[in-house]
Amino acid sequence: MEKFKIVSAQAAVLLRPNINTDVIIRINRAALPRSELGRYAFEAWRFRSDGGEEPEFVLNMPVYRGAKILLAGPNFGCGSSREHAVWALQGAGIRCVIAPSFGDIFFGNCFQNGVLPVILPAESVMELAAAVESTAPCMTTVDLEQQVVIAPNAARYHFHVEPLRRTQLLDGLDEIALTLRDGATVDRFQSADRLRRPWIY
Repeated sequence: MEKFKIVSAQAAVLLRPNINTDVIIRINRAALPRSELGRYAFEAWRFRSDGGEEPEFVLNMPVYRGAKILLAGPNFGCGSSREHAVWALQGAGIRCVIAPSFGDIFFGNCFQNGVLPVILPAESVMELAAAVESTAPCMTTVDLEQQVVIAPNAARYHFHVEPLRRTQLLDGLDEIALTLRDGATVDRFQSADRLRRPWIY
């Protein structure tokens, strides 16, 4: 999993509330290889019925193409438990989503796949969005080590990430990799347990 420490990039503003995982990636795209999902992220909004791009959709606008930070509305990622929504965002280049709140399962899936979900108060998200839109193109910085978002106008917004999840992203570790870090402890337990309960083995 790719490490996340500091990302300085263009942010895109998509403040609609309750954007669900089926909007992020349609269910009929779930059978595609993970590497192909990015081009279908927000498909219903990005493309017209004839397959052409919808020019008014933010991620199609020249200044926001390649944005790595997405500013979103409340309850972002609600809906299904499929990880495909996170994979689609990743494939589209998004490394961080900043919103007032997230769907619970989507929130957890982000940490398992190297995307940082940042929770900020709604007022802070609105301020940050205004700064981005008034100065684009511009850089917004998300620093996970310091747990701070730095707006294009230099305003700073502090956020909190639970320590173990912060470590996951800083070190690029999924849950299996986190467990394997304690491999020696696991081996010692199994050796002792084998002596105590040999019939189990």
